[in-house]
Amino acid sequence: MKILIINGPNLNMLGIREPEIYGKETYGDLVSYVSDFRRKKNIDMKAFQSNHEGVIVDEIQSAYGTFNGIVINPGAYTHTSIAILDALKAVGIPAVEVHISDIESREEFRRISYIRQYCVKTISGHGFAGYTEAIDFLLRYCGYEA
Repeated sequence: MKILIINGPNLNMLGIREPEIYGKETYGDLVSYVSDFRRKKNIDMKAFQSNHEGVIVDEIQSAYGTFNGIVINPGAYTHTSIAILDALKAVGIPAVEVHISDIESREEFRRISYIRQYCVKTISGHGFAGYTEAIDFLLRYCGYEA
């Protein structure tokens, strides 16, 4: 099983950006956390982060035929990007939308997700653990035993 982890804008600023919402752990800590988990599950994984919508679209398109699942935290693009939604639809790879914070309890505009229209599941407000929950869900969804 190969999982692509995509993180959108400002996730590279974890630990600095609004630590009262996102915590004090860094993006490097997130990648280490998820990497440790994937080793325990004996799966392949690629972690990717970009602040640029088109680069994220390119990464999703390049996943076609290579990855079995996508875990995506599109950041602010959650609420604005039809291009990312269309890229996910185009490749047809099962995807889980993840948010570190509980977007449903935040500002009204954060409750809108274009990405959710494609994703098989959304996990919000579970911190870094949301990523591992997403991987476990994809393993079950795709019929892989880890």
